[in-house]
Amino acid sequence: MCIFAYLNYHVPRTRREILEVLIKGLHRLEYRGYDSAGVGIDGGNSKEWETNSKSIHLIKQTGKVKALDEEIHRQQDVDLDVEFDVHLGIAHTRWATHGAPSPVNSHPQRSDKNNEFIVIHNGIITNYKDLKKFLESKGYEFESETDTETIAKLVKYMYDNRESDAITFTTLVEQVTQQLEGAFVLVFKSLHYPGEAVGSRRGGPLLIGVRSDHKLSTDHIPILYRSSEGICLLWCFSSKTQKEWSGFKQNSAVIEHTNRVIFLEDDDIAAVRDGRLSIHRIKRTAGDHPARAIQTLQMELQQIMKGNFSSFMQKEIFEQPESVVNTMRGRVNFENNTVILGGLKDHIKEIQRCRRLIMIACGTSYHAGVATRQVLEELTELPVMVELASDFLDRNTPVFRDDVCFFISQSGETADSLLALRYCKERGALTVGITNTVGSSISRETDCGVHINAGPEIGVASTKAYTSQFVALIMFALLMCDDRISVQPRRREIIQGLKVLPDLIKEVLSLDEEIQKLAAELYKQKSVLIMGRGYHYATCLEGALKIKEITYMHSEGILAGELKHGPLALVDKLMPVIMIIMRDHTYNKCQNALQQVVARQGRPIVICDKEDNETINNSSRTIKVPHCLDCLQGILSVIPLQMLSFHLAVLRGYDVDCPRNLAKSVTVE
Repeated sequence: MCIFAYLNYHVPRTRREILEVLIKGLHRLEYRGYDSAGVGIDGGNSKEWETNSKSIHLIKQTGKVKALDEEIHRQQDVDLDVEFDVHLGIAHTRWATHGAPSPVNSHPQRSDKNNEFIVIHNGIITNYKDLKKFLESKGYEFESETDTETIAKLVKYMYDNRESDAITFTTLVEQVTQQLEGAFVLVFKSLHYPGEAVGSRRGGPLLIGVRSDHKLSTDHIPILYRSSEGICLLWCFSSKTQKEWSGFKQNSAVIEHTNRVIFLEDDDIAAVRDGRLSIHRIKRTAGDHPARAIQTLQMELQQIMKGNFSSFMQKEIFEQPESVVNTMRGRVNFENNTVILGGLKDHIKEIQRCRRLIMIACGTSYHAGVATRQVLEELTELPVMVELASDFLDRNTPVFRDDVCFFISQSGETADSLLALRYCKERGALTVGITNTVGSSISRETDCGVHINAGPEIGVASTKAYTSQFVALIMFALLMCDDRISVQPRRREIIQGLKVLPDLIKEVLSLDEEIQKLAAELYKQKSVLIMGRGYHYATCLEGALKIKEITYMHSEGILAGELKHGPLALVDKLMPVIMIIMRDHTYNKCQNALQQVVARQGRPIVICDKEDNETINNSSRTIKVPHCLDCLQGILSVIPLQMLSFHLAVLRGYDVDCPRNLAKSVTVE
């Protein structure tokens, strides 16, 4: 789910312009597998918002944002040319969790049939059943199956039972959020508070974009706390400033409007009233920052456009020669074989003294941890655990003060990883973030970290973020052993391997036409097995995940050493099998696995070293990739599987960038 809100204050905008901003914002967020969308705007045809507070118009539709746009233009009672001097519009794309995709389950959710309060929500409310039961006992009737509707009903209950008519919108939202359990990002709009926006977050990302015709009086917004009398002072930039405010969930949606943003923290409540922004917290907690800084996003709009490629995923696959260079840029000196990671410099000595390393992640980021575990163990001589964040939490895994816990996440907002991060911090472990998103929750909440600098990744199926995470973890391993004499030859070997990596990736990408032909042979199949071992087990897992995500074929990554313990039963002349065999310490064992597959009439497709004549001569079909250092070869062997999954999805007629049922940034458990 993604939320987008737009408020123009003394910046005249027609309803058509307001809706175009909202719809375009949703389009920017639609690279996920969403199933419905909706907007909430002022109704009526009055030019003055003060007299136009009697109605809120909701337009909601199942399907893509395009379907919502078409529904908007079918509305007979919506005058698109009426102009508003002040107006708040809110918009939402939904990924169904509670209730099937339908207009009534789409957001914004409303408090009642008069739309007195409406809300858009990203996340899951875990105590919504209890809240719903309470509200139903008070006579409130529900129309949807969503957890979000309880929020809209709860804010109306608070308003209906207010002690004073002077209660502010901010106070109402504070009262509501104190009753909510779970993860949420919320933006509210109300008939009773026209032209006001209130947003809050807990466990999910929310940023505010600021665009003003005048220079702001400060770049820091002080945090306000409730006094003992319950009064909250309002701070403002300037009473005469013309401003536009936008609340977004992703940088890509905000960048075409402004690069000046404020990142909210958990339990912040941000309110815009009379063009003035205030940020509130109910109570002080340890480590609170006294202000929220206005930051400048360093992202160009053209970076998030497809260019000459048919999809974002294809573009990002072909960006990998540049993205791995950007990950290493300014960090690896190939002349004197040094590695500098500025985000770790103040903590590296502490990390070197730790008892063990724990890599915690989900999905593709988890595979990056698996891919680099062996070289991390080799160079650090520390035990390295690689954990799926959800399972790590389910087990209440013991964590100690002398552990170092890595949290790997492309978005930096992955819910399970964030919960695991807080779990580890409570137990005194040093925490390290590996993310692609500056200002994300993981980058802010960890003690230190590394931004992988892969550039915006729009496609749901992660490609360049995986290879950049891989490289970032390799760089960390090199940094950890820079003062150990015994590993210096190996260390120099790896650094020089990184130097030639971008050119080798370009060579692999030249296989695209060959991979496309292979996809044409496989796309009607229902299943595929991918086998490998050692450094390439992670490649099997990641390749299988890519195929699952966007082609909807069953695919399984299999550790070749486990072949005789069950998976061999699946092998016959009809089952597509892809094997990864490289000239490293597992080569002979992989050759044995190959023979076992062939002996069962399997016809494996082998990804191998282009100079490995033995494998090429003994295989009916090979994909030949250039030779690289053993611990880096996984970067080259995964790219053919990325390309294969892309071409399979295209041939099967699926939307590559928006696979069904999936989201790019998983911000709920």
